[in-house]
Amino acid sequence: MKHTLPALASTLSLIAGFALADSHASAPEPVATADIKTLDGTVLGTATVTPGTNGILIHLKVEGAAPGPKGVHLHQIGDCDPATEFKSAGPHIGDADNAHGLLHPDGPHAGDLPNLYVGADGTGEMQAITSAVSLEETPGGLLDSDGASVMIHAEGDDHFTQPGGNTGARLACGVLEPAS
Repeated sequence: MKHTLPALASTLSLIAGFALADSHASAPEPVATADIKTLDGTVLGTATVTPGTNGILIHLKVEGAAPGPKGVHLHQIGDCDPATEFKSAGPHIGDADNAHGLLHPDGPHAGDLPNLYVGADGTGEMQAITSAVSLEETPGGLLDSDGASVMIHAEGDDHFTQPGGNTGARLACGVLEPAS
């Protein structure tokens, strides 16, 4: 019995190690990406969308932006026409359902996201998990028949003021496309 206990502990440790390694074997891959472009067509950054068990991870990375907070929203239509100052992207996903703002008692829109913070060097990065949108053919679907856009606004979102949180002009936009 003396030698059995260490052997059993060793075997259980090995099994636990395999189970742990298996559960971390491969992270989900992004299913959609967007090149985020300014009105003049300059690529400001990229966005990726990755499904997870508790929602969808939106990851946004920019370079060459003015420092400070920037409002970020998911818009209903996958169209970033600079001739319309990106109004072709339509309103926020779910804007008819709730008030605007992560802090509003009657909000948020499904497309409302946290601010992107850009440092003095012009770079910024944001990650947010949302379960308010889906990837499916639903009214809030990011990859439905008319697509969806990721919009960066010139100012930070106060997450309360109607209709768009005092975010200012539409600074940059990217159409979400299935990842290749």
